[in-house]
Amino acid sequence: MSQNRRNFVKKLAAAGSAFSLNSLFNTVHAADWAVANERVQHLSPLQVAADEDYWATIQQGYTASSSSIIILNNGGVSPSPLVVQQAVERYNHMVNQGPSYYMWRILDQGREPVREKLALLAGTLTDEIAINRNATEALNTVIYGLDLAKGDEVIGTLQDYPNIIQAWRQRAQREGIVYKQLSFNFPIEDDEQIVREYEKAITPRTKIIHVTHVINWVGQIMPVQKICRMAHKHGIEVVVDGAHSFGLLDFKVSELGCDYFGTSLHKFLSAPVGTGMLWIKKEKIAKIWPLLCNSQPKSDDIRKFETLGTRSFPIEQGIGEAINFHNAIGNKRKEERVRYLKNYWAEKVLKFPGVRLSTSLKSQFSCGICGVSIDGMTPGEVEGKLMSKYKINTSPTVWENISCVRVTPHVYTTLTDLDKLVRAIGEIAAEKKKA
Repeated sequence: MSQNRRNFVKKLAAAGSAFSLNSLFNTVHAADWAVANERVQHLSPLQVAADEDYWATIQQGYTASSSSIIILNNGGVSPSPLVVQQAVERYNHMVNQGPSYYMWRILDQGREPVREKLALLAGTLTDEIAINRNATEALNTVIYGLDLAKGDEVIGTLQDYPNIIQAWRQRAQREGIVYKQLSFNFPIEDDEQIVREYEKAITPRTKIIHVTHVINWVGQIMPVQKICRMAHKHGIEVVVDGAHSFGLLDFKVSELGCDYFGTSLHKFLSAPVGTGMLWIKKEKIAKIWPLLCNSQPKSDDIRKFETLGTRSFPIEQGIGEAINFHNAIGNKRKEERVRYLKNYWAEKVLKFPGVRLSTSLKSQFSCGICGVSIDGMTPGEVEGKLMSKYKINTSPTVWENISCVRVTPHVYTTLTDLDKLVRAIGEIAAEKKKA
């Protein structure tokens, strides 16, 4: 146990007997998980992906498993496991016994242990991790914090996340930087093609390449490592939007080769809603201006990006419980399971006339997110029918050259749920063909 964690535990104990240390650090279904894990220890993550008995144990840890609707929009925000919900409730109860004391004197001391856990998960130095509220906040910190001059160029794509596109456009409007956007027709099953498109857009004025690790609309996995190697050969820094990759794909941020990385933790990591993380390479922290004021804006302390004022400490502390839950499964197992679920339904719907996918089914190019469309119907019409008739929650996507319904399962998703999705898409497609 680290010194930070040890001090935090001591302070919690001093807070009084009303707050049980055991209850704060217990794991839901720990005994069941131990048995399930032991049973599959000899199996590879790919083999475990199809072991329904194992995943039934994981599903028990989510209250969303018993929802009255089928949630297949986990690309937007994912539910937290019960153990995370309970931890937040306990911390919130503690805070409300006396906010000025329990929030500032007790729970505030828990940030460093959470930072340590995040750094271990990300494979980075602890002092490279800032805790915030979402990927938009993390990436805006970098976008507005970079010293860019009029005429300096940034390369992104039309398929990046809208909030990030608008941030770069605002810098262009206010300060005269040049924001160049590529356009891709996904799915693409050629990494080198993608890298070449970025490289062709480089000029002597290019300072930054912005890359979305997993395209939120259709789930295309971008070749971040290859783009970073190419960019650095030209002396260009790379900003990565990892909102839909962190907590799902089995990677370490430090292995990507990028300079800046921002993510939300309330997606595939299943942390409480309103949690995010910013990573900046240690030697670059000092040159990034904080998005919100700080008394030492040119400091090389990553904590200068955390002057958010009063925030929800219970939600922040829930991140630690989410990491515990995630680690109990294992990152590679999670990745392979979610990919298995995506392929399970996607391969089946391709047999229906008029049904098309906007996502590759090859493991190198996609994992959990998949776009589906039905000829002659708008995404809104398909999504509306799925929800109104079948109680299946998805996300309609109409953006630039993309038009589909985004479907995103998670580890709590059952095959029964996906069978219902397949049947629903088949019936909707058949009805449209008859019309």
